[in-house]
Amino acid sequence: MDPREMQVGSTPRQHQEKQPGIESKMQPRPPQPSDYQGTNKLKGKASLITGGDSGIGRAVAILYAKEGADVAISYLDEHGDAEETKK
Repeated sequence: MDPREMQVGSTPRQHQEKQPGIESKMQPRPPQPSDYQGTNKLKGKASLITGGDSGIGRAVAILYAKEGADVAISYLDEHGDAEETKK
């Protein structure tokens, strides 16, 4: 058995046949930064996040928005994931 799969409290690995994967189809779903309270460190700033519909790009887009930035994201044809980021 792979020792990385034996870690206590670890999240199971994700696998999709198609790359890039569509995050909304992943099971289990990746955790999202929901409890972070921003402090407006980026108020008045604008950002363009590439790949902002999922993964690290989504996390960055959400956190920048919580910090007060105006955020725009670019992404491939994965509109469902992008709509979830927008929420």
